[in-house]
Amino acid sequence: MFNIAVIVGSLRKGSYNRKLAFALEKLNHPELNFNYLNIHDVPLFNQDDEENLPAPVVRVKNEIAEADAVLFVTPEYNRSIPGVLKNVIDWGTRPRGTNVWAGKLSAIIGTSPGSIGTAVAQSHLRSIIVSIGAILFGRPEIYLTYKEGLIDDDHNITVESTRDYLQKFLNILAEEISTFKSCSKKG
Repeated sequence: MFNIAVIVGSLRKGSYNRKLAFALEKLNHPELNFNYLNIHDVPLFNQDDEENLPAPVVRVKNEIAEADAVLFVTPEYNRSIPGVLKNVIDWGTRPRGTNVWAGKLSAIIGTSPGSIGTAVAQSHLRSIIVSIGAILFGRPEIYLTYKEGLIDDDHNITVESTRDYLQKFLNILAEEISTFKSCSKKG
């Protein structure tokens, strides 16, 4: 079983991306265990606090370190990623020499009501993830356009083709983690 740290880049209770994460969890994925990181209480990054990291930062960094992979579930705000997500990423790299992202397997998914989903935000996030030393699974890319009723109140995907595509995403994620872990053990 692979432990997946899920970081939803939206704090809103009714977040489309939180609904998407919950819907992904309900799909068939016997090899994946979702652990949702609480980022609500992570303070804004301040280099002055590096010597004595705030407790929420320590907690989140530990959860990321213990995970086999990280799944970023991001909305798109003003053609980029939300500030709360960038904040968690920044804390994860600090203080110098304690970058929890280095070598961490990562994947991205997201949804928004816009016609291109979260394509621009995901592009920005990709460039950040690579620059901090994480290993990004680049396939399949999913820019899901959120429409009312796509995910029901019980977090089920209501459109069969979308459900099948998201199932394929999870299957590939599990396969990629397994392959990476096998190669790491050999090397």
